[in-house]
Amino acid sequence: MNNKLTRLWATKNKDDEWWSSFVTSPIAIAVNYMVVDIKWLTPNRITLFSFLVAIVSALFIVGGGTTNFFIAAILIQLSHVLDCMDGQMARYRGVPSQSGSYYDKLTDQVQVLLWFGAAGYAAHAQSQDVTPLFLTFVGVTFYMLRGYSKYIALFSQVTEDRDYLDNLARQERALQKQNVAGLEFSFVANLRWFVAEQPKVFSFDEGVLIFMLSLALVLDGLTPMLWLFAATQIIYGLGRGWQRGYQIGRGENISRRK
Repeated sequence: MNNKLTRLWATKNKDDEWWSSFVTSPIAIAVNYMVVDIKWLTPNRITLFSFLVAIVSALFIVGGGTTNFFIAAILIQLSHVLDCMDGQMARYRGVPSQSGSYYDKLTDQVQVLLWFGAAGYAAHAQSQDVTPLFLTFVGVTFYMLRGYSKYIALFSQVTEDRDYLDNLARQERALQKQNVAGLEFSFVANLRWFVAEQPKVFSFDEGVLIFMLSLALVLDGLTPMLWLFAATQIIYGLGRGWQRGYQIGRGENISRRK
């Protein structure tokens, strides 16, 4: 098998989200195969381009109409492919950076807010009903709670255990060493991997939300999608918040017993 393609596939995030795992991330690898050796095209520039495409796609959503919605859906997917490419390129070139990862994650968060904010506005403009705006507000609030509770938990754990991040990094490296299906694997291995990835659709994280939004734009079904968005983020926002608090409390109890 082509050595360059093998090296690129090795840069694929082993814990990719559902839609990223078997659609946008493999596409990103194929595109990187053609551009990864272009020196002026850096991971940070790809991150910036991904963000700019996301902004343009939000403007098309706000513009409304079948054609604009279809173009927006394509641009959202393009933005997500670019979002996968930057990390792959950095790992392939051996130049991953904390600042690059920071801006990548920061723009990811802003993009979701832009897209769903635009979708709420467009659905409101279509129906002249405030319900889509309320659903967007609720969905975005609890989506952000999911991330916020994660970082509060990390801060709390690091405050109590200075080795916590080192242990977490070791777990991440072990995960990255796990095999992921690809061109060098058999059809059965790829099929087994594909089936194993499907439960991730129920995580309703960024990758699933991007798929949901794009599909809703193509089918012109924004309001039903916003109902699903709000409901799932309430469940996951509250659930993850409680789960992380419970884990911290349990860790404290174990420490007291020692």
